[in-house]
Parts: sequence; structure tokens; C-alpha cells
Amino acid sequence: MSLTLHREFNSSKVPKVTPVFWFLKILTTAMGEATSDYFVNHFNPEVAVLCAGVVFLAVVWWQLRSPTYRATSYWAAVVMVSVFGTMCADVVHVAFHVPYVVSALCFSVVLIAVFVWWHRVEGTLSIHSITSTRRELFYFSTVTVAFALGTAVGDLTAIAWHLGFLSSGFLFVGLIVLPLLAFVVRRRHAILLFWIAYVLTRPLGASFADAMGKPRIAGGQGWGSGNVALSLSALIVLVVGAVAIRERSDKAV
Repeated sequence: MSLTLHREFNSSKVPKVTPVFWFLKILTTAMGEATSDYFVNHFNPEVAVLCAGVVFLAVVWWQLRSPTYRATSYWAAVVMVSVFGTMCADVVHVAFHVPYVVSALCFSVVLIAVFVWWHRVEGTLSIHSITSTRRELFYFSTVTVAFALGTAVGDLTAIAWHLGFLSSGFLFVGLIVLPLLAFVVRRRHAILLFWIAYVLTRPLGASFADAMGKPRIAGGQGWGSGNVALSLSALIVLVVGAVAIRERSDKAV
């Protein structure tokens, strides 16, 4: 299939927003945080980001080439977006010593700019409208910046503001409930509330991943970022595999 910007697909390239969607989204954020921590702290940060960027582009290209939504290619792309987006935020601080508050503000500006550009070109920010390659490119650009922003915000609250990883995790649990309640009560602004919740999943998952993987001296449980990354990866594979099998069964009926 040729890859053209105006290619229209039969259905959205993004899965339906269900509890499983949010569960997998939080798992990928936690896995991305742990994986980034492991590679950035055990290898040259710039080289780690470069290698992750190559894999990221390859997996996203695989997703773009898919004519319809498929669980394996979609969630593989989200996993690599999580890893690469997290590494970008980590390297900004670790390698270039940019304060968390500055990186959080910069990523916020970039995210707003992407949203404005996307809306001006396509007229909507709904993930249910991801039916062309161009919209999919906007979507993954947004998701990548959102991961980087969430990483910076999570580190800002946990480290710079001295809340600690576990307390930060519970803070973001409380915050992510707000857009849900707002939608349940008002039934309005669904797209805006979705993206607010989407951004908040990043620091939520990352905070709990750090709480498990960071050394005790740094406020974690000392399980090791590599062990946490492997455990979460295995869980993601199991859940995505179950989703893919169910989707194939539904199509066969």
C-alpha cells in the first residue's frame, strides 16, 4: 500500500476508548519510564536516545503502513513512543541540565503548538477521526510530546517539589479523576477532557514505576528499573495478545 497523506482508511487507526485502553496506556507509560531510566543511566544518554529513535521510527512506520487498526502494531508504536518520549525528556535534564520546570514549560508550549496546527489543518482533535495518514502523523506527534511533557511534570513534582514518587503517583491519580468526573457530570468537552486525561496518564504511570524501580536512597523500593521494565513489558505483551486474539475472533464471527 502506498503511503499518501490523503489516504482514507475504512475506520479509525486508534482503538476505542475503553477501560482496557486506559489500562494499557498507563502500563506503557510506566514501562517507558523504567526502560528509559535503565538505558539512560547504564549507557551513553545521547546514544541511547539515538538508538531508541531509530526503533521508534521503524515501529511507527509499521503502524502507518497498516491499512486499519491492529492491536499489535498500534500498541508497539505506543510503547516506543513512551520509551523515546521519556528519553527525550530525561536527556534534556541529564545531559543538558535543563531544570524540570523549564522543560515542562517548553514541552507544554510545543504540545499546544501541535494541537493548534492539527486543529487548523484537520478541523478536529478527536482520536475517532484518525482515518488518514496525515491525521495519524498529527496523532503520534501529539502523543510523543505528551509523553515528554508528562515525564517532565512527574519529575518536577517528585524531585524538584520533593513530593516523592509514591506521593506524586497518588497526586496524579486524584488529578486524572477530575476530567472523568467533569465528563460524567456535564457530558461536554469530551475531546478536551480526553487529552487532559491522556497527558496525566504519563506522570501517573511514571511515578509508580519510579516508586518501584528507583533505589531506596532515592525514595523508591529498589527493585531496579531493568526488572520493572521487563515485568511491565511481559504484562503488556500478555494484555495486547489477549486483545489481538479477541479482535480476530470478533472479525471471524
